Amino acid sequence: MSGRNDARAEGQGRVYQASGDQHIVEHHHHGPSWGGPDSVRRPAVGRAPVVLRDRVDLMDRLKAAVDRGAGDEVLVLHGLGGCGKTAVAYTLFQHATAGGARLGFWVNASDQASLRAGMLAVAADRGAGEGELVAARSGLRAAADLVWEHLDRSDHPWLLVLDNADDPAVLRDGGWLRGSPRGTVLVTTRQAAVHWWPAAQLLHVGVLPRADAARVLCDIAPGTGTEEEAAAIADRLGRLPLALTLAGGFLSHQVIRPWTMNEYGRHLEGDQGVDPIELIDQGAADPGDDSRHLVSGTWQISMNRLVTSGLPEAVTLLRLLACWSGDPLPLALLTGAALGPILPATRVESALRGLLDHSLTELVPDGVRCLRTHGVLLDSVARGTPDDEHEPLAAAAARLLAAALPAVPERGTTDTGLGLLVPHVLALLRRVRDRPAVRRETAEAAVECALRLSTALHRTGDYVSALALTERARELGEARLGGDHVLILGLRERAGRAVYRLGRFEEAERMLEQVLADSERALGPAALQTLNCCVARSRPLYQREETAEAISLMRRAVLGRSEQLGAFHPLTLMVRAHLLEVLPGPELDAEAPAGPQLLDDCLRELGPDHQITMAVQLDCAYALFYTGHPVEALPLAREALAAHERHYGPDYPIALSARHLLANVLAANGERTEAITQLARVVEGRERVLGPRHPWAVEAREDLARHREAETRP
Repeated sequence: MSGRNDARAEGQGRVYQASGDQHIVEHHHHGPSWGGPDSVRRPAVGRAPVVLRDRVDLMDRLKAAVDRGAGDEVLVLHGLGGCGKTAVAYTLFQHATAGGARLGFWVNASDQASLRAGMLAVAADRGAGEGELVAARSGLRAAADLVWEHLDRSDHPWLLVLDNADDPAVLRDGGWLRGSPRGTVLVTTRQAAVHWWPAAQLLHVGVLPRADAARVLCDIAPGTGTEEEAAAIADRLGRLPLALTLAGGFLSHQVIRPWTMNEYGRHLEGDQGVDPIELIDQGAADPGDDSRHLVSGTWQISMNRLVTSGLPEAVTLLRLLACWSGDPLPLALLTGAALGPILPATRVESALRGLLDHSLTELVPDGVRCLRTHGVLLDSVARGTPDDEHEPLAAAAARLLAAALPAVPERGTTDTGLGLLVPHVLALLRRVRDRPAVRRETAEAAVECALRLSTALHRTGDYVSALALTERARELGEARLGGDHVLILGLRERAGRAVYRLGRFEEAERMLEQVLADSERALGPAALQTLNCCVARSRPLYQREETAEAISLMRRAVLGRSEQLGAFHPLTLMVRAHLLEVLPGPELDAEAPAGPQLLDDCLRELGPDHQITMAVQLDCAYALFYTGHPVEALPLAREALAAHERHYGPDYPIALSARHLLANVLAANGERTEAITQLARVVEGRERVLGPRHPWAVEAREDLARHREAETRP
């Protein structure tokens, strides 16, 4: 025979290898002393992918490496555990070896023993003799040198996959990772630190796009639901390939009463008394001792390595991150993230670096500097956190969120990144709800974060987000604090205020009537929260022309706040200003002379640039106009508009209200052309910001039409 014909026959305790022309070498490995793999020519994967979804650009790059010739490249696939690195490697392995184009070798590099045994098996495959192998095993010659000597001399190009190389030191010690002109090396690892992979090209493997993640579920569990239903489950699973594979495995193997995707999705939410992580893990056919095949255990491998490498603080930091959400988390939130001896302030930076290096979290490159940690990972870590750590972790998470929120939120349209905190506040409330070990005081701190954040969002003009946050936070917080707690009542009040700003006046009045009654019953008629409800309820009452009751509530709030906070407290001054808006004809005539005095009080107590001072200036102009003094109102209205636009921008709702008032004052002074110009800007702004059907947008259009019609009359 000419050429070389290598073959292996594996039997009970023996490996036969044909080397050269009919030259048979028999290796005797008796019983348990043989620790090598059964085969290095076949990928050792738990469940081969039915089809590899997405990864188009990545696979093009990998295929180019094995299609263009021998190689001499080292490629490193890195990413979070469960993100499909092994599936990508498997797909490349099948492509490279199809039709005998390349030899393929698959070695488990998760530990020194498996790596050494696998690489020596590769050397044997490539013609290493028994004497060479014995010398390498006994330490008489360098094992890695033997392997690479035979790989370099291979008569056939090859692809070598070093799978699960999550501890790069295993490859470094002994010099196992090298390049060769005869082949291409592909490493899969969770370790993303560049310094571990000199002269290698790092390629990141992330989660799947939504559509491809849905198709993975449909591939594995056909007939159990639509692609849109699969996409909803994929979203809940964070589009992580391991979780998708397990979910599909569960759905496809139900025998007694098969589940639909919708049923599975409902159980994933945890509202059916089912642990979502346990449910996901049930999709594993036979995980054996390999926790990589379970979402509950795959990340424990990385956490264990952090501990053994001298970074136990990184595990504590990950458990802190698990108090929050998998959405982007502003890095600034971790300022002061110390937890006593288990996470000293001096170790937070190194702990974070450890998480980044082990692909347990990642930096989001654009916009505000953020971390992103996979949601299923966080759920799994939270599930495995010891009970005695729940309270200090939740307390720290609430403290850090509170530090990131403005103490007194001000009005404005500047993007402060507050929206990024919403999912993290809600995630903390869910953790608090589900952890009995978390104290009531910590639950209150978490709910207070939600209340402060909803107030801040409201004052930026984002009423939709403020409403969504308050409604969900109330539901979660009420489970721990009860419906009569002052913070829960505060959330209900904020929800009513948001509904009012969205133009749903009747609905807002009903909501605020009920929360006022509940506050009076639970807290008393003089409580500050009750007085807040009085102010809030007066606004929709005024819009619905129930003016007498609105005035009564306002005056009650003025009296109560004056007694408890003082006549010149900002909250008292603010409600005094509101009175100038709601008082009708004769009563406003009597009250209007007090407007200049109120403005003087605000200038003295708060200064000219304070938001309450600007509001009083606007309300004074309003009072002068509606008491028949348009000439005196005009300069004040102009000043009020300039101040509001300077501080909030032209599209802020109150700035648009100031422009609307100015337009009406201009028209009353005979300057109808400028009035129409101003009103046109109000209509455009309100339709864009609030929507064309909002009552205030409708009112502006009607005023504009009225003034245009008046201008055409002789």
